[in-house]
Amino acid sequence: ALHATNDFPEFTGRLCPAPCESACVLAINDDPVAIKQIELAIVERAWEEGWVQPRPPRKRTGQTVAVVGSGPAGLAAAAQLNKRGHEVTVLERDEEPGGLLRFGIPDFKLEKWVIDRRVTLLEREGVRFCCGVDAGVDPTGEDLLSSFDAVVVATGARLPRDLAIPGRELEGVHFAMDYLYERNRAVAAEQRGRAPSPECAIAAAGRDVVVVGGGDTAMDCVANLHRQGARSVTLVDIYEEPTGPAARDIVPWPAAPKRLPSTYALDEGGRRLDRRSVTELLGSDGHVRAVRGVHVGPPPDFAPLPGPGFELPADLVLIAIGFAHPEHDGLISQLKLDLDRRGNVRAPVYATSKPRVFAAGDARRGQSLIVSAIADGRRCATALNQARQRKANGSP
Repeated sequence: ALHATNDFPEFTGRLCPAPCESACVLAINDDPVAIKQIELAIVERAWEEGWVQPRPPRKRTGQTVAVVGSGPAGLAAAAQLNKRGHEVTVLERDEEPGGLLRFGIPDFKLEKWVIDRRVTLLEREGVRFCCGVDAGVDPTGEDLLSSFDAVVVATGARLPRDLAIPGRELEGVHFAMDYLYERNRAVAAEQRGRAPSPECAIAAAGRDVVVVGGGDTAMDCVANLHRQGARSVTLVDIYEEPTGPAARDIVPWPAAPKRLPSTYALDEGGRRLDRRSVTELLGSDGHVRAVRGVHVGPPPDFAPLPGPGFELPADLVLIAIGFAHPEHDGLISQLKLDLDRRGNVRAPVYATSKPRVFAAGDARRGQSLIVSAIADGRRCATALNQARQRKANGSP
């Protein structure tokens, strides 16, 4: 029954912030049902008892589908399309499947054997995984359309937002996701008894580090920096940390409560400076040495406040201020897919402007939660399957 609505409860049970719990009616005046922990307990018991077994479809449709991207949306779309009997091939640019689940989330939040276990099950059910394949380069978009009956674009929203400030070009300034990708690859290499790649050059040991941003990605960076032995870690966030009453009291049900920015990462160490905006990066000999900024007012304007600003020592700066939209170069531009005003693939009912091409997950809706990506992948599979059925029946 759990798999009927969630293909990967072992992922959401570990990673999801559980908006379902804040929506629970018991939260009006009591603690909500602990849905996240319950689903994790159920699925792990199922794995332990051998209840989770491969269930390949009894009959194949003869239709072939390429799913580009193996994050939660791509995996969910692949799982559902395979269950409907289509021949599904997942194309992944990185060396192993999982997307940000594998390369963006640290092992101390999600050990990668959890992903491997599920991928192995999908393979035994008939899903084919092709890693190290950069769709949009080789094969091109037209190659995919000539080789498959349909294509699902589930590439995620990987283009990071940048800081357009003086000093951005200095060495020692990196996007947070580049850092997390390096750390996850290094940890994977160590677990397999191999030396980390020499390309892993974002070292934090003994450094003063400033992380710009206050979301989950920033917190994951902070926790990694502690483990690497950074001398100091400071998180600079433009938002103000809520104080005073409990989060539910600030925003009464049924509205979603505000999530307190303080997480496990800051509980382990480091400090958080709120309502501050970084305006300049200072350096010497081409390398960043300090971060300069101003205090700001409340949202939505975040207007600079009068008075002195602030300056922090920093020989490593990580930018973690979110993601803009999917990468347009390559597959999306080759297929000439229409985009919405935010730069995401325009696919209101999952079908894009290109016949036989569908979109799901962050590539379609923008950066969101893992539970939203899984739900989007499932709905995309349903829309694609219905479209193929209509065509087989001769309907428009």
